[in-house]
Amino acid sequence: MLILILSLVGLGVVLFIVTYFNRKNQTVGPEIILQTEGECCGAHLICEKDILLNANNKIVYYDDEELDALIDIPASTFNNEQIQQISEVFYTLNESDVAGWVRSLQIRRIELPADLREQALLIVMERRNQN
Repeated sequence: MLILILSLVGLGVVLFIVTYFNRKNQTVGPEIILQTEGECCGAHLICEKDILLNANNKIVYYDDEELDALIDIPASTFNNEQIQQISEVFYTLNESDVAGWVRSLQIRRIELPADLREQALLIVMERRNQN
């Protein structure tokens, strides 16, 4: 019986160590990740409560249906007209809508040009720090 208890304790310690190092080595990049429930945990750039999208990845349009023409096109190959289309939508958004819009673009597989992506992430981070 003692051996069984010691084995279970040992297994628990090993699982704890593996989980600890696995989580420690994970990096969260600038991508946006939905938290499925509860309060924001702080581990992701944008929490679900900030973007008000449900977990089923439902597409929300921000009067930007024309951007669907850019699906699966790398942002590095956008011409000036395509960049202008995205910029017009971005600069007309309320700051509170930026996070949801970026998530909507991700779900639709539309890339943001690098400069707009940086601006969008900056707005999202500033809003998150205000809350």
